[in-house]
Amino acid sequence: MKSGIRTFAAMGLAFGLLTATQATTAEATTVRVAINASDVANLDPHRASSTADKTLVGWMFNGLVRFPPGSADPAKIEPDLAESWAVSDDGLVWTFKLRQGVKFHGDWGELTAEDVVYSLKRAADKERSSFAGTYDGFEDVVAVDPTTVRIELSYPVPGFLGLVANYHGGNIVSKKAAEALGADFNSKPVGTGPFMLAERVTQQYVRLDANKSYFRGAPKIDEIMYRFIPSDSSRDLAFASGELDLIYGKREQRWVDTARQNPDAIVDIFQPGEFRTIHLNQSIKPLDDLRVRKAVAHAINVDDIVTYVGKDVGPKGCSVVPTGYLGEDCSWSYDHDVAKAKELLAEAGHPDGIEVTAVVSSNASQLPIMEIIQAQLAEAGITMNMNVVDHPTYHQQIRQDASAITFYGAARFPVADSYLTQFYHSDAIVGRETAITNFSHCDVADAEIEGARKAAIEAERMKLWAQAQQKIHDAVCAIPLFSLMQVWQRTKALDYGYELKGAMNLAPSITEATTLNR
Repeated sequence: MKSGIRTFAAMGLAFGLLTATQATTAEATTVRVAINASDVANLDPHRASSTADKTLVGWMFNGLVRFPPGSADPAKIEPDLAESWAVSDDGLVWTFKLRQGVKFHGDWGELTAEDVVYSLKRAADKERSSFAGTYDGFEDVVAVDPTTVRIELSYPVPGFLGLVANYHGGNIVSKKAAEALGADFNSKPVGTGPFMLAERVTQQYVRLDANKSYFRGAPKIDEIMYRFIPSDSSRDLAFASGELDLIYGKREQRWVDTARQNPDAIVDIFQPGEFRTIHLNQSIKPLDDLRVRKAVAHAINVDDIVTYVGKDVGPKGCSVVPTGYLGEDCSWSYDHDVAKAKELLAEAGHPDGIEVTAVVSSNASQLPIMEIIQAQLAEAGITMNMNVVDHPTYHQQIRQDASAITFYGAARFPVADSYLTQFYHSDAIVGRETAITNFSHCDVADAEIEGARKAAIEAERMKLWAQAQQKIHDAVCAIPLFSLMQVWQRTKALDYGYELKGAMNLAPSITEATTLNR
């Protein structure tokens, strides 16, 4: 009976989607999108952090440079609002020449160097930006003239162009609009992108209109209807009924395999993946003993975990730096060897095994994996007691050193420094004033991490990153598992206008070249 009620509710929602779309679009070419969220939280690009928020931001804003549509590769960054740039020999001064005639949405005028200066200083301000920490190396940002911006750094910043790209703090906002709207800017954002905010109805949808004055040309799509449908089954039903063109999928192999059976649809799986890692807390005994940490590493069978997750959705990791990141070095691994794990425990004075406690989120993307790991560890005589809590409580407790073993998944800017700094530098150790996400209390590679940041030569930086990864591996600070990729489904009638391999905003880019032929 309950199953029937859910199906009826989903059918009612699907019918509502159809009638609402018909009523609002008339003859417009409308891309109908659904996300697995109940609403957006913040559309200010310097605050947007959830997938639901970043998806919209990605369609409305530009950076000085950009990841080309369909790419999350830092090596392929290209001009965006800047038409060219130059860098000093020491890597400390970057000068950007802006495109002329770029217009902000609405009546907020043309882009000038003052907007860029304002935006980047705003991105570096912790009172106005969630990404301020990544701009610590910015000494000053200066408007040389109306179309020229100079950025002065206190040290060479690894992956610098990524900080001024169309991602997080690199998005350029209208100074006039942001100052005039104040706190309302988060619900009335003004950018330069191919689409602009037209309407928002809380917990129902956001509608974007095409920016006909877009500097790359007017979009071929007239509008985007972005609907909030938290229920996976309801999104699936509405898509199968032809009432949606693009949906956020389930990041599970079984869902992907089923979705691929639809002959009129395409499943897109792309980077960046959220890198899943097991962090071993050295501040909690007996994990302070390297031999015990090695035993844990040998007891975990990553190949079996990847088989469970699915090779398409969760490809295996090979370093503490995520797969595909610039600077990733895969020169080693921990072999699955239960006998070796038991031998190491005995050498450490634990012939009868050990017992540890892990705080585990009840989230469906975490609990099943930890149950598998619990069973694997048990084979080697390692008892992992799981304290299962809701997701917010999990985040709180792992930052209070309540967990000896922490399962964590994250996506960061795809350069080795971002992950090494936030997860393995001693300044990031949880419990310190400078804490970020160093749950293992790892402190063996500070010199290499810091040295790579200051290296002016790319080859030297890559060498230092590799050395840092080697030290972290040898100390068994963490055990890399897999990357949980982004999964979306679209109708074959929707042509992005590019090949989708990656998207930093975790959603397919809808650009001026995107078409829909129903």
